[in-house]
Amino acid sequence: MPELIASTSSGDYPILIKNGALASIGNLARDAVVGRKAFVVSDDTVYPLYYEPVARSLQAAGFAVSGYAFAAGEGSKTAATLLELYNQFHAAGLSRSDLIIALGGGVVGDVTGFAAATYLRGVPLFQVPTTLLAQVDSSIGGKTAIDLPFGKNLAGAFYQPKAVILDPTVLRTLSRSRMAEGMAEVIKYGLIRDLQLFEQIEGQTYDLEWVLERCVRIKTTVVAADERDTGERMLLNFGHTVGHAIEKITGYTQLSHGEAVAIGMVVACEIGEKTGRTPAGTAERLRKVLAHYQLPTECPWPASQLMGAIHSDKKRLAGKLYYILLKQVGEAVLNPMDPAELEKILGEVVGRG
Repeated sequence: MPELIASTSSGDYPILIKNGALASIGNLARDAVVGRKAFVVSDDTVYPLYYEPVARSLQAAGFAVSGYAFAAGEGSKTAATLLELYNQFHAAGLSRSDLIIALGGGVVGDVTGFAAATYLRGVPLFQVPTTLLAQVDSSIGGKTAIDLPFGKNLAGAFYQPKAVILDPTVLRTLSRSRMAEGMAEVIKYGLIRDLQLFEQIEGQTYDLEWVLERCVRIKTTVVAADERDTGERMLLNFGHTVGHAIEKITGYTQLSHGEAVAIGMVVACEIGEKTGRTPAGTAERLRKVLAHYQLPTECPWPASQLMGAIHSDKKRLAGKLYYILLKQVGEAVLNPMDPAELEKILGEVVGRG
């Protein structure tokens, strides 16, 4: 698999996609930073599986290595976890020339990335995602954040890593549900940008390494064009307006991120069909693909409840919500919508409650 390059305003960085790539971390780190301390942050699910091989690679490259694991899950994506990481970094004696490594899924990447962005005003960061969702999406592009009591990802920073290391072999330890969660984001990429990718998933004829490369190329291209998420990059939020609302309504515990986004994508297709922006039958086509991965497709929450959560979302510019709809499979468009208009259409699609 190739090494891709992500281009950003703060510089270019490599994205390595390679079986066994964990063994390359030490050499990459030696070339990326001048310090010789590395701190690996993980969660209590991933840490027992992959901390030791990462630490050995770093130690072989001359690094003194420390590590810390917090409880797995969205419940750890908090200010309390962030403060604990600061305490751990201080105890390890990290400087601005050393390295922080996020080893885990999206929660680990988000929290660790935010900690790296803000500790000492910025410590170099490696993203080493261990879930399909994180490999194709959250580890790339520099978005870092924690959740606040009134909304998801509301405190954060744009902070680009020095490198992203994708090792497809780590996906072998994922459960069916965690792989399905990642496939929801893969399907999203096909819907918004890549008809061939969607058709490969739809026909079950895809190769996983090809999927990883395809998704990473889409993400890096979009991020290079809109690093700060004020235009084209917003297309990557397809399905996320309702998806994030569902996560908030359920307290981030009832559904995984991918499951919530799956429902959100179906709702977006239904809104698009209802308003004449999306070809008829698109939502049903999507339902069939999602059902193959046992992902949910129905939204039992009424429009009024969804809108209460959507109002706390951050995807607004100049007072308008930007709802992403499909012009066709493989092509998404931004649609500025008045909140009252959105609530009316949501009521027609999912019910008013």
